[in-house]
Amino acid sequence: MSQMPQRLTFLRQWLAHPLRVGSVLPSGTSLAHLMTKAIDRNTESVLELGPGTGVFTEALVKRGLVPEQLTLVELDERFAYLLTRRFPGARIVQGSAARLSGAGIGSDVAYGAVISGLPLLSMPSRTVFRIVEGVARRLGPSGNLYQFTYGARCPVAHAILERLGLEAHLLGTVIWNLPPASVYRISRTRVDPKVTSASEPHVTSDAHTALIHKQNPTVMCWEGERVSRQ
Repeated sequence: MSQMPQRLTFLRQWLAHPLRVGSVLPSGTSLAHLMTKAIDRNTESVLELGPGTGVFTEALVKRGLVPEQLTLVELDERFAYLLTRRFPGARIVQGSAARLSGAGIGSDVAYGAVISGLPLLSMPSRTVFRIVEGVARRLGPSGNLYQFTYGARCPVAHAILERLGLEAHLLGTVIWNLPPASVYRISRTRVDPKVTSASEPHVTSDAHTALIHKQNPTVMCWEGERVSRQ
């Protein structure tokens, strides 16, 4: 699929659902390169959240992954249909990434990597928590979440990262993307993150929202060995 039809489809869906899509244009190739550069064919299974028209998906395939290694979770019906045409063999789930923490979406796989094109900055904190909690439950022992943002800071609040035993590392910024975007790698800080299991009582998202609001809304991001608060 050429770039022009992709952009027109993306624009139409943005006009219909601006908060859900989050951008007027799909991500550029330089951003796709940064998002996927740590992933190769040896990464057994990859989960992609909010793939849209498949810019990052295409980059993964170019890195040697086959569609059968990919699970794509897309809320938008038109995008989901497009993905089935572009990447036959991939597991495509039309639904909300906020449902990852429950049984169903990808519950039978431990993913070596998760890449996310979701506009987390435009989402309520409780929704962000549900998404990141679900990712933490689905990641393999050494798996990472790769999240990009158009904002100037990490899009996942420090309170959420701390609760789930995660840390965020800034990988880089693509200033020539439209708009400029930064990529963060989110990974575990310890072996056993505080993620609820089937044998533990589930803590409601409202309780976590209250926790987040009680804490300083400073966002912590990691830059090499130095921690910066913005």
